[in-house]
Amino acid sequence: MNDMPQSFRFAKASVLLVSVFFAVTRQTAQAELAIGDSAPKLQVGKWIQGELVKEFDTNHVYIVEFWATWCGPCRASIPHLNELWQKFKNKGVVVIGQDVWDNDSNVAPFVKKMGDKMTYRVTLDDKSHEPEGFMAAQWWKLGVNHHGIPTVFVINHEGRIAWIGHPMALNEKLLDDILSPHYELAKAAAEYGKQQPEDQKLAAGEDKLLSAVKQKKWDDAESALDDLLKTFPQLQTGFAWIRLKIFLGQKKYDEAYKFADSFSDSYPADVSRQNILAWEIVTQDGVEQRNLALSLKLAERANKAASGKNAAVLDTLARIQFMSEKKTEAIATEQKAVEAASDEEKDNYQKFLTDYQQGRLPKVKE
Repeated sequence: MNDMPQSFRFAKASVLLVSVFFAVTRQTAQAELAIGDSAPKLQVGKWIQGELVKEFDTNHVYIVEFWATWCGPCRASIPHLNELWQKFKNKGVVVIGQDVWDNDSNVAPFVKKMGDKMTYRVTLDDKSHEPEGFMAAQWWKLGVNHHGIPTVFVINHEGRIAWIGHPMALNEKLLDDILSPHYELAKAAAEYGKQQPEDQKLAAGEDKLLSAVKQKKWDDAESALDDLLKTFPQLQTGFAWIRLKIFLGQKKYDEAYKFADSFSDSYPADVSRQNILAWEIVTQDGVEQRNLALSLKLAERANKAASGKNAAVLDTLARIQFMSEKKTEAIATEQKAVEAASDEEKDNYQKFLTDYQQGRLPKVKE
């Protein structure tokens, strides 16, 4: 993966899918948190990204995500949560990525590499008085049926817990319901009890899939993905890039490129997934037949949909142009990436621009 804070480096390098799901349990004598309860105090550590939130207010709905850099399913679900936030941030939704049970020094570099695939607020836990962290100790009271990460809490306008679950199970309809004045907490609490087995099934399916991808057992990964999507068909689009990764790993190039092309035609305005698929085609290890024409088509579509203002998309496009012997165009495109980048990102994009100017393809670090 390029050593930089780019938006789709999460999906662009298989290293970010290598952590196997690690369930963490926390025993407590206190009452378990439940839907309808008042949310515990928000007491976090250093804010890594975004404006700080001192407390929950009545003007916003909050999504508090518990995650860690070592957690494979967390990495897989972060882009989904980010997409939800992008769609709902103008409706008063605030997302706080609460890192827990982690090495604090790992978090900022991880967030930078995620780039605009993780643009919501991110914070460390407050370990000044609680060795494991205040948020981990005071929020993690879900009992035996739900004790792993990733997990999100949705806090409504009244400061009460409106939903608890796996982030991949959180969708637009559910958020719209919570934002409406007609959301019934009692009904949600009853449905939550029924949802617990489904959340466990989703976590187990992700664990099996990501373990197979990590080990490059592509046939096992294909079987695991098929099983997962049979149960959770709503994840089809979210896991499209993993499907492509599996096809490429199996060296089923015709199927891989037919799939990517069809997906692109179906979602021409989907910036993130167009970009992810293009990047996988040109960077995945062991691919002997790279379809540069198709990757260029996807990258150009992503760039058009982003109005030429997304630095990560421009960087992907520049890479493909350079590999296609369009070096002058690649330099011009990477220059645009530098100009579009945030202040934190500019130095890294500038390094890539220098590589292109000197006739080198930037290395992809994994």
